[in-house]
Amino acid sequence: MGLTEFFFYLFASVAVLSASMVIVARNPVHAVLFLILTFFNAAALFVLLGAEFLAMLLVIVYVGAVAVLFLFVVMMLDIDFSELRAGFIKSAPLGASIGTLVLVELILVVGLSQFPSNIVGQPAAAIDINLTNTEAIGRVLYTKYLFIFQGAGLILLVSMIGAIVLTLHHKTGVKRQIISAQVARVPESAIEVVSLVPGQSIIPSRDEDGTA
Repeated sequence: MGLTEFFFYLFASVAVLSASMVIVARNPVHAVLFLILTFFNAAALFVLLGAEFLAMLLVIVYVGAVAVLFLFVVMMLDIDFSELRAGFIKSAPLGASIGTLVLVELILVVGLSQFPSNIVGQPAAAIDINLTNTEAIGRVLYTKYLFIFQGAGLILLVSMIGAIVLTLHHKTGVKRQIISAQVARVPESAIEVVSLVPGQSIIPSRDEDGTA
């Protein structure tokens, strides 16, 4: 067994075990931590395959954003997990059906080498072996799929703005800064000149009932 095969079996074994612990772990925080460990080992497998771009994407996007977001949501929200587990038996048949379907798909993928080669689609274009994985993806992404890539970015931007607008609620009775009103201020609207005689106060006197 070579060094590459050793690291492959090491990372694959840890990824499978940590993925199983995501389901088995009773503590939701521990489940999210095992999910992060699964992502790291999957990224290491991508590095062994020479797909360093996918490995960094998996670490930056899923570990750096999605998994950490899950962890903060689980830690900050008061979720009643006992109530969530109550419907496990009711949803068990559906889960078993989906698991069986995924297992059949995995068996078909593993046994794909036994099928004729003409059922597998040919690559759209030849890949230059002198290019790195990241450079090859960048050339295709920013040339052939440039408008689709930019459109996906605009959709995500609009979705983010829409989520902020829908969830943002202003509190009443709170003083807020209005930049345009501050810039448009003039001395006449900002100050008031009052002529006082000796002994007079600018605070109006109040009667016994509290009225001015």
